[in-house]
Amino acid sequence: MKTLKKITNFVSGNMAVIVIVVAAIALFSPQTVSFLKTSYVNPLLGVVMFGMGLTLKPQDFKVVFSRPKDVIIGCIAQFTVMPLLAFGLTKAFGLSTELAIGVILVGTCPGGTSSNVMTYLSKGDVALSVGMTSVSTILAPFLTPFLTYVYAGARVDVNMASMFISILQVVIVPIAAGFVINHFFHTFTEAAVEVLPLVSTLAIVAIVAAVVSANSANLMTSGLLIVVVVILHNVLGYALGYVIGKVLKLDETKCRAISIEVGMQNSGLATSLATTHFAQYPLATIPGAVFSVWHNVSGAILANFFARHVAPEGK
Repeated sequence: MKTLKKITNFVSGNMAVIVIVVAAIALFSPQTVSFLKTSYVNPLLGVVMFGMGLTLKPQDFKVVFSRPKDVIIGCIAQFTVMPLLAFGLTKAFGLSTELAIGVILVGTCPGGTSSNVMTYLSKGDVALSVGMTSVSTILAPFLTPFLTYVYAGARVDVNMASMFISILQVVIVPIAAGFVINHFFHTFTEAAVEVLPLVSTLAIVAIVAAVVSANSANLMTSGLLIVVVVILHNVLGYALGYVIGKVLKLDETKCRAISIEVGMQNSGLATSLATTHFAQYPLATIPGAVFSVWHNVSGAILANFFARHVAPEGK
C-alpha cells in the first residue's frame, strides 16, 4: 500500500507533465494509443465523477448555506463568463462549426474537479471552491444544455433533453453513488480516497489520449489555432473571475477561489457531450481534450503565482 501511495503522490504531483507527454505521444504517434477509443470517454468520465463523489461529505455543502452569497456570485460568474468568452472567441477567430461547438461546450460546462486542489495550492478559500464545484455540477444538467442551445443553437441542432439525460448519467449518478458509498462505508472509502488521484489522473490521461489520437491528423493542421483559443478562454476566465471578486469587494482568498473556479472547466464533460451528441462533428471533441491538457498546466502556474507573490488578506 505504501508503494501505491508513493506512486499516487508522484502522479498527482506531476499530473500536468504526464498529461502533456501522453497528449504529445497521441498526437505524433497515434497508433501507440490506438487501443483507447473515443467510446471509452463516457465510462472514463464516470470513473472520475465517482471518485469526486467519494471525496464529498455533508459538511462540504455547509458553505452553500453559511455563505450563500459567495457561492451564488461564483456560480453566476461561472455560467456567464465562460460561455460568453467561448462564444466571443469563436466569432473573433472565425472558427468552423465543428471547433466552435467544442469551444462552446467547454464554456457551458461546470467547474473542473482539479480546481479544488489548485485553490488549496494558491492559499485560496478551499471551502468556497468545493462549494462552487458542487453547486455548478448540480446545476449542470439544467444550465449546460440550455446555454449550449443559446450559444450554439443557431449553428447546430441541440437536443437539450438528451444532453440533460447524458449529464445525469455520466456526472450526477456517479457522484451521487460515490457520495452515498462514502457516507455508509466511510472507513473503506477513507483508505480508497488516498489512491483516487491516481485513478482519476489515469482516466483523464486516457480520455485525452483517445481524443487526440483519433483526431491527430486534423490537429496537425488546425491544432495551433485551437490551442490559442483554448489558452485565451482559460486565461481570460481566470482574469475575469478574479476581477469580479475584486469589484464585489470579496477578500483575496475568495477572489482566488472564484478566479480558479471560473477558469478551470470540467472539460472531460465537454468531450463526453461532443462525443455523444455531436458525433457528426469529430473536431468538436478537440477543444475539450486540449483544455484538459492546458488548464492543469495553467492552474498550477497560477496557484504558484498566488502562493508566492500575493499575500492572503484572510477570509
